[in-house]
Amino acid sequence: MPLDSVFLSGLAGELSEKLTGAKIDKVQQPERDLLILSLRMPGGNGRLLINGGVGSARVHLTQGKFENPAEPPMFCMLLRKHLVGARIERVEQPHDERLLLLHLDARDEMGVNVRKRLIVEMMGRQSNVILTGEDEIIIDCMRRVDPSMSELRPILPGMRYRLPPRPDKPTLFDLDQSARAEMVAHAEPGAALDSWLLRTFSGLSPLVCRELCYRALGDASPRLDALSDEQQGRLLEALDALCYTVNAGNLEPVLLCEGEKLRDFTYLAVEQYGSAVRCESRDSFSALLDEFYLRRDKAESMRRRSQSLQKSMKTLRDRTAKKLALQREELRRSEDREVLRRRADLITANLYRMKKGDRVLRTEDYYDPDMPTVEIPLDVLKTPQENAAALYKQYRKAKTAEQHLNVLIAEGEKNLEYLNSVLDEITRAETERDLSEIRQELRETGFLRPERGKKKQKSAPSAPLRFVSDTGYEILVGRSNMQNDTLTHRTARRTDLWLHVQKIHGSHVIIRCMDTTPDDGTIAQAASLAVYYSQGRGGGKIPVDVTQVRHVRKSPGGLPGMVLYTDYQTVIAESDEALAQRLLQK
Repeated sequence: MPLDSVFLSGLAGELSEKLTGAKIDKVQQPERDLLILSLRMPGGNGRLLINGGVGSARVHLTQGKFENPAEPPMFCMLLRKHLVGARIERVEQPHDERLLLLHLDARDEMGVNVRKRLIVEMMGRQSNVILTGEDEIIIDCMRRVDPSMSELRPILPGMRYRLPPRPDKPTLFDLDQSARAEMVAHAEPGAALDSWLLRTFSGLSPLVCRELCYRALGDASPRLDALSDEQQGRLLEALDALCYTVNAGNLEPVLLCEGEKLRDFTYLAVEQYGSAVRCESRDSFSALLDEFYLRRDKAESMRRRSQSLQKSMKTLRDRTAKKLALQREELRRSEDREVLRRRADLITANLYRMKKGDRVLRTEDYYDPDMPTVEIPLDVLKTPQENAAALYKQYRKAKTAEQHLNVLIAEGEKNLEYLNSVLDEITRAETERDLSEIRQELRETGFLRPERGKKKQKSAPSAPLRFVSDTGYEILVGRSNMQNDTLTHRTARRTDLWLHVQKIHGSHVIIRCMDTTPDDGTIAQAASLAVYYSQGRGGGKIPVDVTQVRHVRKSPGGLPGMVLYTDYQTVIAESDEALAQRLLQK
């Protein structure tokens, strides 16, 4: 993601306009690298997101919601002491640096006015958030860097803050036309042109370098032995146009979308991907960053939080599947028990021809109309009567095993289906509360052990997701198996409509009919939600079954969320994230 110095210049100008004069009311730290400053701004309240993490470093106004830890980290407590009540005097970006400075007017413990700076460095692995006093002495930082980690630029409390060292290459936008032409004329032969631009000039991101090549030469990464006069001219025109755009401040927040996936962002329209990627403008740089990173970070954060639970459930699921396979194989073998009984009958019928110590009995098989001669192996240490008794015992054991195995296999199949549904729930969990409710469900069903040493805390269960169709019908979507149970069997009325994707795991969806008949558009939207909140998300068109709640009943002895239903109709639907976001009632 090209959060380069040019993009930051546009962001800095936008934030300076909106944040100047804002007062800091709250400081929160939901995650290790994430800070949220609640502000009272001239135009109303807002929240400033500051991230100092590797790969996610950024600053922007946010509309996102974040869960705070039970106890704030020490860095958060320190920032609260120094920042709460302070006003943002201005937002500054030092020339061509990938960092922003928030100049603050604050008061110390004695009520004396002091100036402080909150510095957000967005430099890849060196990203950091640093608080300094007006004397530029570091008060503290999000990530401490001692001399053993960086001899060139340690960052520790008590040390004087210094800007990062300047790169040893010129900034493209500071050069005049003749200087740029001179450097292009001496471009090293044999190198990829986009790589040469990235190595030669400061202020360019890889995406912008490829875009310059594409606009000038029709290829995003051409390999040239040498630039012809014509090629040099076209490249210089592209460079001049970019420099004019940047120096004039004509930057446009652009989001690059590949289907439903957010691929990248930049400050100018991108042509190099053709029709494969579409460019969408946003109203502000903050709105762009908020949309791009929150969607990406939300998925990554939930992946990390759910990793342990998902691993445990996959292990249990795989163990259940393996046990089920062994039971099915044992059942298959038990179906051959008639062979044991027939052998025992044949031995009993030929006792007069046998004696102890015989290794095999050769006799006619009177169970077969052709009366073929068969050989029955014998245990030489047993008498003929004992050999027959042993086979009868094996036969009875196999017959009894079949009855038990049928019960065990039915239970194993039910457990396997349930565990697969839980794994699907985990992948769709959106908050830590969703994961907590899934863990509680697994403890209540016996798939997870109760936590020792912890008092059982009763908390109100979360409500199902609530949507409203375009024609005003309320649509409820369960978040978990337990919630599906409650929604279908307690919340819904018998005349409400119930929807579920066909033959795959997913949420129960209820259309609240209120003694009316929902229109086809509402049913289509509810079916789309059923697909979106199921394993079929992103899988194209999926059949969805629709019936009245009165035709849905719990599966006998079934685990949470398992039902049987009749009298249904089937519609075809496709998941639509934009529709889900639009209809969702927050």
